[in-house]
Amino acid sequence: MAKIISTHSFRGGTGKSNTTANLAVLVARAGNRVGVIDTDIQSPGIHVIFQLAESRVERALNDYLWGKCRIDEAAYDVTAAAIGNFDPDSERPRIFLIPSSINVGEIGRILKEGYEVGRLNDGFQRLVTDLKLDYLFIDTHPGVNEETLLSIAISDKLLLVMRPDAQDFQGTAVTAELARRLEIPEMLMIVNKVPPGVDIAQLRERVEKSFQAEVVALLPMNNEIVRLASSGIFVNRYPDHPMSLGLKQVAARVMS
Repeated sequence: MAKIISTHSFRGGTGKSNTTANLAVLVARAGNRVGVIDTDIQSPGIHVIFQLAESRVERALNDYLWGKCRIDEAAYDVTAAAIGNFDPDSERPRIFLIPSSINVGEIGRILKEGYEVGRLNDGFQRLVTDLKLDYLFIDTHPGVNEETLLSIAISDKLLLVMRPDAQDFQGTAVTAELARRLEIPEMLMIVNKVPPGVDIAQLRERVEKSFQAEVVALLPMNNEIVRLASSGIFVNRYPDHPMSLGLKQVAARVMS
C-alpha cells in the first residue's frame, strides 16, 4: 500500500523543497519506487534540485491539470541524477519527478484561470497506480490554499517544516490546527536552519509543546547548503554532514 507524504511550510524560505528532495532520495535508496510532485505551481523549483533541465520537460503538471496529457506523461525518471549507481534493468530503486511548468505564461494562466482542484486528487491516485509507487512525496505551496488543504487531507503523513523564529511559530500554528481538523493520521515537525548556540533540548520542547507533535529533526543552519545553491542533492554531496544525518533520521521515520 503506497504512502502519501506531504511536505509543507506556512511561508517560503524554510527549505521545504530541499527537504522534500533529499528525503525522497533517501527513501528511494532504501529500495523503493518514489514519486515527487511539485504542486507549488505559482513558484516551482524542485526540478532544479534534481537537475532536470528545462529543455527536457515536454509535459508538466500544468498540462495534466488542463487535460492535455495523462499524469504519468508528465513524470520524468530522475533516478540516474538522484541516486547514480543503480541497476537500470531493475524496477527498484526508482524516483520519478512530476514538475510544474516554469513558463511565465503558463504560471500566469494558472493564477488567472485556475483549474479543477479535484483533478489534482485524481492525479495523485493515478500516479501511485501507474508508476507502481511505494511512496509519493507532495511538495506543497507555502501557506494555506485549496490545493494545500487537498494535499494535506489525503496524506498518510504530514511533514511541517519551520524555522525557529516568531513568524514561523505563529504561522505554523495555523497549519497544525487545520491538520488536526482534517484528522491527518500523523503530523511530524522538522525545525530547519537552527542557528549555532541554540539550546536544542529547549527548542525541541517548545516546538512539541506548541504544536502537540513530534519533532523528528532539528537541522542546523550551515554554509554547505548555501554553497550547493540547490544545484544537487545535499545528502549525496555531504553524506556525513549533521544535516544529512538528521534527514536520514526523518527518512527512517517516514518509512516506519
